[in-house]
Amino acid sequence: MGRKNYILLGIGLVILLVGYLMMSGGGSPDPNVFNGDELFSFRRITLAPMVVLAGYIFIGFAIMYKPKAEK
Repeated sequence: MGRKNYILLGIGLVILLVGYLMMSGGGSPDPNVFNGDELFSFRRITLAPMVVLAGYIFIGFAIMYKPKAEK
């Protein structure tokens, strides 16, 4: 793996981190209160898992990427 692979791998890890951060939250400080709209929002249920999946695919690409040889 070369320098470019590690840069792409770092970008993939940042994408993963963003996806997992999008999934976090939604809790309530009061255990007697349940806010289903916040917990089951589009961002947490649909968008964040797609971002995480894209991050894993990007990491796979970064590992398998072979730069073109310079002449």
